[in-house]
Amino acid sequence: MATVADSHHPLAFTFGVLGNLVSTMVYLAPVPTFYRIYRKKSTEGFHSVPYLVAMFSSMLWFYYASLKKNAMLLITINSFGSFAEMTYIVIFVVYAPRDARKLTVKLFGIMNVGLFTLILVVSHFLVSRAYRVPVLGWINVAISTSVFAAPLSIVAQVIRTRSVEFMPFRLSFFLTLSAVMWFAYGLFLKDICIAIPNVLGFVLGLLQMLLYAMYRNRKQEIIEDHEKKLPAATPDHVKNIVIIATLAASEVHPVDAQPNNRNDDGDVNNNAAVTEAKEHEQTDDHRHVENASVELQPNETPSAV
Repeated sequence: MATVADSHHPLAFTFGVLGNLVSTMVYLAPVPTFYRIYRKKSTEGFHSVPYLVAMFSSMLWFYYASLKKNAMLLITINSFGSFAEMTYIVIFVVYAPRDARKLTVKLFGIMNVGLFTLILVVSHFLVSRAYRVPVLGWINVAISTSVFAAPLSIVAQVIRTRSVEFMPFRLSFFLTLSAVMWFAYGLFLKDICIAIPNVLGFVLGLLQMLLYAMYRNRKQEIIEDHEKKLPAATPDHVKNIVIIATLAASEVHPVDAQPNNRNDDGDVNNNAAVTEAKEHEQTDDHRHVENASVELQPNETPSAV
């Protein structure tokens, strides 16, 4: 079991405390996102994979720190991280569509329960005590790399749609800052398994912030472009144009309009008056024909000569 803290590594302890503070902000960064999900009762375009992988990583780092000496700061932050990620996953499952819910539960069972239990059993019974910490350390390197790479699916969505609606900047910023702190912590603690994955985390965090800077105003620009391309309305077309923006793409849908102005009312009244006049003329013509037919008939039946 780990000792109280990394007191004999002053710089490692300092960066470890800073890492705990920043990582706490990382774990709390999705709170506005899940409040939005709770308020709208919908997960919209958000994905659960990053949160499942993050929870899996926190569970493994907690197990790693419990076996390693002088790693209490890893225990504190990863116990909090596991709780936070579990909360997010529960909220996601409650409000996700059926297919997304089934996929999330399936991945949770396979990865967070099945795979973690397998690693726990194998490392405890099949790996000797002398190699247990290094083996777990390199497993954590691979998993932590996946944690930092998991948002790549969102990065691909940002590039494809040119919208950062579903890539929170706050989360990207704190991930980058957290990677710096934990890299320094692992460096001064002389633990390469902690330092290596945070190099990738720093690079990917910078990439996400760069994409955010590039596409943060893109949605409004696309809507304005669509508005410029819309054809001018003519009196012969009784339709409105509705722009529905989803992500960064806008769709133009024609919708039948209701007569709601004076010109339309005047046209309707004029059409009604013309129709009534025509019906009146037809009635007069019909009556005239009937009178004419009566006048042409003889008063008496003609006799034969």
